[in-house]
Amino acid sequence: MSNPTSAAPVFRLDHFAVPAAAMPAFVERLRYTQQALDGMPGCKQNLVLTRIGIGGEYDIATLVEWESADAVSAAKAAMQQRYAEEGFDPAAFMRGLGIRADMASYMHA
Repeated sequence: MSNPTSAAPVFRLDHFAVPAAAMPAFVERLRYTQQALDGMPGCKQNLVLTRIGIGGEYDIATLVEWESADAVSAAKAAMQQRYAEEGFDPAAFMRGLGIRADMASYMHA
């Protein structure tokens, strides 16, 4: 029997502070990731929102709604495998571009 919370929707909300010079590279990678997530089982919605922040930086927020914690786990494993095959290190990529990130998962209160 499954855990009732594993069947509840999960919302992944990530916020990025992106220097203007880093926007082209960041948006290219973000769109690639968004397209990959859109095709995964359990992805109910996948939004990218932006505004110009303080000092010319861009504030980017992504919100992905997953149908369950199991869908999140499967998507995370699939993306980690894809990144490993590509030799892509997301943390190093963001660090190299001077991007600050705050990433977390949420559920309905």
